[in-house]
Amino acid sequence: MTLNQSIAFLGAGPMAEAIISGIINKQIIPAPHIFVQNHHNKERLLDLRNKYHINIDNVEIEKADIIVLAMQPKHLEQALLSIKNKVTPDKVIISVVTSVNTSYMEECLGGQPQMIRVMPNTSSMVGESATALSAGAYTSKDSVALAMEIFRGIGEVYQIEEKRMDIFTGIAGSAPAFFYALMEQMEQAAVEEGLPKSIARYAIAQTVFGSAKMVLEQEESFAELIKNVAAPNGPTAKGLEALEAFGGNKAIIEAVKATVERSKEMGEPFVKVLSK
Repeated sequence: MTLNQSIAFLGAGPMAEAIISGIINKQIIPAPHIFVQNHHNKERLLDLRNKYHINIDNVEIEKADIIVLAMQPKHLEQALLSIKNKVTPDKVIISVVTSVNTSYMEECLGGQPQMIRVMPNTSSMVGESATALSAGAYTSKDSVALAMEIFRGIGEVYQIEEKRMDIFTGIAGSAPAFFYALMEQMEQAAVEEGLPKSIARYAIAQTVFGSAKMVLEQEESFAELIKNVAAPNGPTAKGLEALEAFGGNKAIIEAVKATVERSKEMGEPFVKVLSK
């Protein structure tokens, strides 16, 4: 489904590019209707224009139907103030800024802006993101549906309560890095045992892909899926024992919890500003 709306990105980081790539590849919004603004890196803008044939000059926020905030948290307040007088009730403001709640952004913009906070992950670059979405206090159902349509084009979308967004960060927003770290270690072990690196890399990636596909397409619990692979006293069972003995299972749990806590910490300054 191709949307007729125009979309303006404030920020040109990796996540903005991932979303742009996804919506262009899935033909959700045509490239001529996509605008990007970034005051900190002109070369980055030129690179995006050359790669995706989008607009980087004369970004008129007043004419954009959708505005995507895609910068670091430290630049957010300045960006919000720069568009404050250009935001009308019909515009949809989508934030992919980590850890910043919608109430803070609504306060900065004033009035009753239609705010939507989303947490996609970098797998959106290949159309396989897991994205969480939560709506602000003044956002219409139609605007939520619009945002769902945009982000459904780059993967799966889950509408959740905003108070659960930090948890989602731990299992989806940051988790690709955890999987890459695991895959890197598996590749290293395979090479040390004598398997060519070129084979190890892609065999591991295909195994992760296939395992995920089974989870999505079958109804077995994780415990049942593990049991199906790990015959008693077989190679897999011994590997799982080693994983447990060296703290692997505990490390995974602690990694997710640490991510959740850090996400909460990053959001605290914005909550404090509102409470003054």
